[in-house]
Amino acid sequence: MADVLQLNTNSLQVPGEDRSASTSPSGSPSPSRNECSITPLTPSPSPRTEVRPRVARPFSVVVAIDFGTTSSGYAFSFTEDPETIHMMRRWEGGDPGVANQKSPTCLLLTPDLRFHSFGFAARDSYHDLDPEEARHWLYFDKFKMKIHSTSDLTMETELESVNGRRVRAIEVFAHALRFFREHALKVKDQSSSVLEGNEVRWVITVPAVWRQPAKQFMREAAYLAGLVTPDSPEQLLIALEPEAASIYCRKLRLHQVIDLSQRPVTNVLDVEGKTICLSAREQLRRARHSRTFLVESGTGELWSEMQTGDRYIVADCGGGTVDLTVHQIEQPQGTLKELYKASGGPYGAVGVDLAFEAMLCQIFGADFIESFKAKRPAAWVDLTIAFEARKRTAAPGRANSLNISLPFSFIDFYKRHRGQSVETALRKSNMNFIKWSSQGMLRLSAEAMHELFQPTINNIIKHIENLVQKEEVKGVHFLFLVGGFAESPMLQRAAQNALGRNCRIIIPHDVGLTILKGAVLFGLDPTVVRVRRCPLTYGVGVLNRFVEGRHPRDKLLIKDGREWCTDILDRFVSVDQSVALGEVVRRSYTPARMGQRKIIINIYCSDTDDITYITEPGVRKCGAITLDLLESGAIRTTMQFGDTEIKVTAVDVATGQLVRASIDFLSN
Repeated sequence: MADVLQLNTNSLQVPGEDRSASTSPSGSPSPSRNECSITPLTPSPSPRTEVRPRVARPFSVVVAIDFGTTSSGYAFSFTEDPETIHMMRRWEGGDPGVANQKSPTCLLLTPDLRFHSFGFAARDSYHDLDPEEARHWLYFDKFKMKIHSTSDLTMETELESVNGRRVRAIEVFAHALRFFREHALKVKDQSSSVLEGNEVRWVITVPAVWRQPAKQFMREAAYLAGLVTPDSPEQLLIALEPEAASIYCRKLRLHQVIDLSQRPVTNVLDVEGKTICLSAREQLRRARHSRTFLVESGTGELWSEMQTGDRYIVADCGGGTVDLTVHQIEQPQGTLKELYKASGGPYGAVGVDLAFEAMLCQIFGADFIESFKAKRPAAWVDLTIAFEARKRTAAPGRANSLNISLPFSFIDFYKRHRGQSVETALRKSNMNFIKWSSQGMLRLSAEAMHELFQPTINNIIKHIENLVQKEEVKGVHFLFLVGGFAESPMLQRAAQNALGRNCRIIIPHDVGLTILKGAVLFGLDPTVVRVRRCPLTYGVGVLNRFVEGRHPRDKLLIKDGREWCTDILDRFVSVDQSVALGEVVRRSYTPARMGQRKIIINIYCSDTDDITYITEPGVRKCGAITLDLLESGAIRTTMQFGDTEIKVTAVDVATGQLVRASIDFLSN
């Protein structure tokens, strides 16, 4: 950084502990803890509220894509009729007995890496391929989890298909998003003509626990897919999944909720002690209908249990992650304020699938399962689909066993591989709660299914219990369970037993579509969440006047006869700090030499705020700001941390002209 920024003592500011606009005289240390925050910047409060004028909306429709780990879908609303949300009635090739308003997040590419199909079509096409041919096709499912679990995510990160071939992740995601784009732009449901791309505001959902690199990754995938261009970034919004659900939950109608503390209620069946929500399709059969889309309009009596000022938790229990957010409804506009930073983890329904796979490895051997997945990939997909279907029927009150069909190729491959039958392997495993059926099925007892669910459900309940102990969250009386996994009676019962004494647990009827519809509402009004909490501490490394006895000698830098302390963190925002929409952080930077045409400023982050130097444990370089210079003068940057993504703009101080500024979290 020493050759990037010109450190001019005349422009140094020493912010006080309250980060006000006042400065200390040049060269005199401030007595506050933040004395170490000298940086080349323009004195200004940090952050500071900037009132932005409302701009006319140039788009005519909002299209939201809920890109899930296990299932995905889209919905839309016309800006001239914002109370009405349109959703797919049924995806072609859907499973019987399921609403199928979302499609499996599955992608099929040809052997030469061209797009073939997505969703049910991809799943069914892969199933129908000849086994030998299938080994050359690339099938991806549940690939969103890779983005969550990759700590060094870049544009070059790769995904592995079922057959072992690897493809750049950005291309896989772009194929999926392009599929939704093309599907949505064919919509003529309420429009006289096919929609043009520039008429659409797109919204893509991501978990709230995703860091900035993952959010930027989704944006770059959307650019590659052609949803919008990098020149029109405002046409695409990144929505946080539990936040979108919260936006929808605050507008729920009386007929749209299930209160677990008041069962049985209308539109819920109670069979063998389990709660079964009627299909989303049945719940939405009101107002207007079309051949392709279900239409939900904002009619009906409002669910009035929740009042202005009330605080509530939304637990988004999806396929891959569980995301928790805590909101308060503000007066008088009904906007939302985040009370505690988003939290969660990889505790989604996929955990149950992984437990099932671990059980198979225990019975048949991990080496066999890996070999079967590699040599018979389509049959392995069939087995996971069979388990998924039975997983949906698992319930705490169920006493009878569940049958899971084993593909014939599994039975045959095992006999060739091991020289013994599947039945023999089961008997030798000593797993008494799993039997073999002569019809070629595994029979899982209720106890066995309970064991598969328990670790994942325990993680979810423990996380919620830890959250409600936080000082900022105490007094919360409502817990909304949303997301596909929230449909599970196993999770519902566990949540009611563990948490029902202290708060009312509410489940929207169309629980798997809550995020999708909330994302549409967010696209119509992105200002609805007025205050958010910072998930991390962000700042840059700067020089400060060296103070003997206060600063370590190994940080001493002598420049032009003056002693400086290096590597001091100048905080932009702190972890869990409340930041409102429109609040900005301003800094000014000067190029280090004449003729310099670019300034690059590294950004550092930490999970804690108790840090002084960027070299401390837990502090990591997470991104960079790039400023393209017009002249060789000072540049004033403006950063926003109150939105779902971090944004930066810049102007030349001397001329007032806009300077090209970008912030990158994917190139580390």
